[in-house]
Amino acid sequence: MLVGAHEVAVFERARPRLEAIAYRLLGSATDAEDAVQDTFLRWQSADRELIETPEAWLTKVLTNLCLNRLTAARAKRETYVGQWLPEPVFAGDRMLGPSDTVEQRESVSIAMLTLMERLSAKERVVYVLREAFGYAHSEIAEVLDLTEANCQQIYRRAKQHLATDRRRVAVDAAAARKIVEEFLAAALSGRTDSLVKLLTDDATSVGDGGGVLFSLPRPVTGAVRVARFLRGLFEPSEAKWELIGGKPVLFAAVANGVPALVLVVGDRVAGVVSLDVTADGIAAVHAQVNPGKLERVAREWAAAEHGEPLAAW
Repeated sequence: MLVGAHEVAVFERARPRLEAIAYRLLGSATDAEDAVQDTFLRWQSADRELIETPEAWLTKVLTNLCLNRLTAARAKRETYVGQWLPEPVFAGDRMLGPSDTVEQRESVSIAMLTLMERLSAKERVVYVLREAFGYAHSEIAEVLDLTEANCQQIYRRAKQHLATDRRRVAVDAAAARKIVEEFLAAALSGRTDSLVKLLTDDATSVGDGGGVLFSLPRPVTGAVRVARFLRGLFEPSEAKWELIGGKPVLFAAVANGVPALVLVVGDRVAGVVSLDVTADGIAAVHAQVNPGKLERVAREWAAAEHGEPLAAW
């Protein structure tokens, strides 16, 4: 069926919400865009006169498409080289969706998106729709063709899998810059103790090079070990510059709601290092250097103002 201006407008009003749901479900802005586009194609070919509630219909179609993609992604990640991390997005990107509540902000952090990988596909859908978008269990049951009681049970199970005592510190651009400045100064100081002071005792460091750039096959854990690793990582060397294509310029930003260090080589974003900050210190350092997961942030970076660099080599 042809899609008129009204039908296009209905879909475009729903697009930001659909993208935000898909990003939380897939951990990839690129895959989320594809899923939303596929949803539009289904909307385009549907008999829309039979659709009573477009929002519910679009959510159900999108969710089923994401469920299929999650199944395929799980199979691919079994052969993924090194550690897998979500694709980062900068503050202001509509992929992040609503951020009015703590739960909404938590659901899009790199730490939580990574943690959600341990959920089954249906657990992830129920958790995201309930926690981040406030869907009633009856509405989620309609989306997944389950009973309301079953949805409630799945939600409780997902909450148990994701249980954590940590609450991340909410930051704006100014606070994020201050945190990143302090972190970078400690990392460049050459002193392990300077970094240890900023980290929680059980801090972790995870890098995703996607097999394109070197990254450790397992997370580094413990404040001292993480500090030693980061000290070496930030020690300047021509060999490192060659790996990333040149000497980087370092900037502060906010990505997925947390302070982030952005490595820029020429006009290309070569890495995004996200700092998972809690009241007790930096609990995790997530370094995304897989070029395939930096294309969206590179486009955003090129089109935005980003202040003075923190350091350059």
